[in-house]
Amino acid sequence: MNVSLTPELEQFVNQKVESGKYQTASEVIRDGLRLLVEREELHQTKLDELRREIAIGIEQADQGKVAPLNAKETLARLRKKRQSRRDN
Repeated sequence: MNVSLTPELEQFVNQKVESGKYQTASEVIRDGLRLLVEREELHQTKLDELRREIAIGIEQADQGKVAPLNAKETLARLRKKRQSRRDN
């Protein structure tokens, strides 16, 4: 497989090899690809969680388990939940 890089990316790869952290350019590329896979897996996990939460909400709404929406309280609760996830 051949990969073409922009001059900036090629320079970045070369700098990583020159730093001694990596032995070859291939190691740098493999590490970058591993991170990309990890990021996509995390994204998919978050999407799956969101879909589960939406399904629960739809089920609760279908059962009449709903309350009036208070936008300010809901946004504050969502922000707090998002911040706690970032902290973990």
